[in-house]
Amino acid sequence: MSVVFKKPNALTDAPRHYCPGCTHGIIHRLVAEAIDELGIEGRTVGVAPVGCSVMAYDYFGCDMIEAAHGRAPAVATGVKRACPDNIVFTYQGDGDLAAIGMCETVHAASRGENITVIFVNNAIYGMTGGQMAPTSLPGQVTQTSPYGRDTKIAGYPIRVCEMLATLDGVALAQRVTVDCVKNVLIAKKAIKKAFENQVNGRGYSIVEVISSCPTNWGLGPNEALDWMRENMLPYYPLGVYKDISEGGTSK
Repeated sequence: MSVVFKKPNALTDAPRHYCPGCTHGIIHRLVAEAIDELGIEGRTVGVAPVGCSVMAYDYFGCDMIEAAHGRAPAVATGVKRACPDNIVFTYQGDGDLAAIGMCETVHAASRGENITVIFVNNAIYGMTGGQMAPTSLPGQVTQTSPYGRDTKIAGYPIRVCEMLATLDGVALAQRVTVDCVKNVLIAKKAIKKAFENQVNGRGYSIVEVISSCPTNWGLGPNEALDWMRENMLPYYPLGVYKDISEGGTSK
């Protein structure tokens, strides 16, 4: 009997702790598939800081390092510079990457550090109870914005890919989602390209994955995906914002 589908070798058998309907599991699988297909597991090092992905060291078969909140790009930079033959990736949420870790994110990208960044954006602090994040939408109700995000007080959500695409050190900045088969396939291609860029020494690559958070949004899994499509995707349009392998194209 031919094998149609199987768990990637780069994923362990450990049970996942994610909430029902969370798309972290899909994203983990796509990262692991890219590692498998490129044959780089033995020299890959992942860096996961504080957030919903804090236990990723149990889920990936490659070496993993736990970083302080927001410091994954700094840790990844140190690993890559000390061991340039290793493939180094960070796996970060929006509260981590776009808030406390924004300084490290911008400067690692500006320097063109040859690392791969997987950025999961669900517009809320998922692990710590649902506070407003830098990516929370205008008017979005969270634990710390019970009347909705007021842009006069909290400012506007940060569009990370658009911002980083302006930096010379960035090789790839692409925003994807995993809400359906078509978009999962697009996301897989983007994630694999981000790793290929590192293998080929092209510089900093970031793939932003628009995700759902049913628990903190107070919605069921299907309803959360609908909310994401109706509210997040208009504010965070999918697409390639920079890709130097395609002649430096950007939106």
